[in-house]
Amino acid sequence: MKNILALRQEFDAALAAVSTGDDLDRLSTEYVGKKGVLKELLGELRNVPPETRKTVAADLNSFKTYLEGQLSSVSENLRLQETQRRISDEWQDVSLPGVAERRGARHPLSLIEDKCLDVLNLLGFSFVDGPEVENGFHNFDALNIPEHHPARDMQDTFWLENNLLLRSHTSTVQVRVLEQQKELPIRIASPGRVYRNETVDATHLACFHQFEGLWVDEGVKFSHLKGTLEFIIKNIFGTEWDYRFKPKFYPYTEPSIGVDIRQKGGDGKWITVLGAGMVHRNVLSQTGHDPERLSGFAFGLGISRMVTMAHEVSNMKSLYEGDLRVHQAISRKDYV
Repeated sequence: MKNILALRQEFDAALAAVSTGDDLDRLSTEYVGKKGVLKELLGELRNVPPETRKTVAADLNSFKTYLEGQLSSVSENLRLQETQRRISDEWQDVSLPGVAERRGARHPLSLIEDKCLDVLNLLGFSFVDGPEVENGFHNFDALNIPEHHPARDMQDTFWLENNLLLRSHTSTVQVRVLEQQKELPIRIASPGRVYRNETVDATHLACFHQFEGLWVDEGVKFSHLKGTLEFIIKNIFGTEWDYRFKPKFYPYTEPSIGVDIRQKGGDGKWITVLGAGMVHRNVLSQTGHDPERLSGFAFGLGISRMVTMAHEVSNMKSLYEGDLRVHQAISRKDYV
C-alpha cells in the first residue's frame, strides 16, 4: 500500500503538469499502457503471500480505476479547451454576406419544352425524338409536298450533300412514327430544332424550336383537335391571354388552322404560335395507313415565339445568344 500511495502521488503531480493531448498520451502509456506501471504491479501479485494477495489485488484494482478516471476526466477537459480555442480562433461573423458562385439557369426553351410535355402527358402523349438531318422523302414527299413546291427551293431550305437537308419542321418525326407504328392509338410529342433559310428579324430565325404533336386513331375529329389545342394553350399560358383560330394552308393537313395569341385587355399585335390540322389522307397512305378507316390531327407549336410572348422578350434572337442574364430573368417567372 505504501508503494501504491507513492505512485498515486507521483501520478497526481505528473497529471497536474499535463497541458496537451500528447502529454496526456505519454502519461497514460507510462501508467496504464501494456508495459506501464500498473501492468508491472499486477505482474508482481504472484509474489505476494496468499493470505494478503486478495487485499493487495483489491487495492490494485482501486488504483487502476482511479488512474483511468483521472485520465478520462483530464482528456475531456482538454477536448473542451480545444473546442473553445477553435471557436475563438476560427470565429466568423455569419451576418456578413457570403461569397457564392453565380448560379446558372436552365434555358427558357428547355423550360417550355418540359412544360409542354407535362401538359401533353396528361392527354396520353409520349415523347419521341427524331434526326435533324433528313432526306427529301421524310421532309417533303411523305408530307404531300411535291418537288415543284417553293419550300423545296434552295432559298427556303438548307440542302446538304447526297440529297440530305436540315429538317425544316418537326413533322418529319410524325412521318417516321406513322411508318414504324401500326398499333393504335398513336399519340406522340416531339420537340426539337428546325432550320429554314429565312431573313432574321425580331420574330424569325434561321434556326428555331418547334414542338410536334400527332394523334391518329379511328374516329378522331376536328373537334378533338380544337379541344386539344385549347387545353394546351390554357395550361401553358393561363387565362390572361386571348387566342383565336384562323384558316391556314399546310400541304400535309386538310383542313388546316393557325392559332394566334395576345394578352387580354390590350390591343397588341396577334402573333401566330401554332399551326395544326387534320392529317391529310395522302400522308396516311404514304405511311401505310388506310385513310378510309383512320383519321388524326397534327400540330406544331412555335415554342421560340411562345417564350418571347409569355415573357415579353422583344427579340427572339436573344434566346439563342447565350446571355445568362436573359436565362436567369426568365427562369424566375412562370408561364401562367
